[in-house]
Amino acid sequence: MRLKAPETITFAPTPFCPGCGHGIASRMIAEIVEELHMREDFIPVVDVACGALTMDIWRYDTVMAAHGRPIDAAIGVKKVRKDKLVAAYLGDGAAYAIGMSETMHAALRNDNIVVIVVNNGVFGMTGGQMAPTTLPGQKTTSSPKGRDPKKQGNPFDVTKALKEMEIAYLARASLGSPKAVIKASSYIKKAFKKQMNKEGFCLVELLAPCPTNWGLSPVESLEHIKKDTLSYYQLGEFIDKKEEC
Repeated sequence: MRLKAPETITFAPTPFCPGCGHGIASRMIAEIVEELHMREDFIPVVDVACGALTMDIWRYDTVMAAHGRPIDAAIGVKKVRKDKLVAAYLGDGAAYAIGMSETMHAALRNDNIVVIVVNNGVFGMTGGQMAPTTLPGQKTTSSPKGRDPKKQGNPFDVTKALKEMEIAYLARASLGSPKAVIKASSYIKKAFKKQMNKEGFCLVELLAPCPTNWGLSPVESLEHIKKDTLSYYQLGEFIDKKEEC
């Protein structure tokens, strides 16, 4: 167990809401970068949303992209800095709504980048509106009666959308328990190694709590993931090109 945080994580007052999944994810990523000895060679590209607050705690040369555009920006960074480890870090709203085109076409091209999507089922920064990943019946500020699949459609599942594509890696993990976080860390570490090996496009989705916009306590949010989110979104590795070859 790692009890000391990496030197690339600061101890300034956290910019995240209590119980937010971004705090877990940002430390986890920093620990993985440290393990891979890539501290001076990691360039994260973040979205103008909750994920951008990582810039307050990470000590990396971080790029902030326009909303929904971190994936394209990360591709550009990787093309000019081929020796660097580059990751696009964004939320489900950015990746699957305004940035859906960027997500799909990066996968179609099999661009050699890592995409980390923090899926909390809402647009977190702008007030908790319904996102493409909002669960059926889930209440948000823009669906106060709950999401109705007959009116708003079913939630978007990236593993179903990308499962037939020729990409290097596709996985989904949860941040709902310590055991789940350990598994999530192994997926992200594998994705980083695949980029370093020039294998192609890797996407890891993290099912994360958002207590503030869910109207729940941090503990209740973890229970929500366990009882509700995991009943809809399957966890695991869905594409691993190296293993399939």
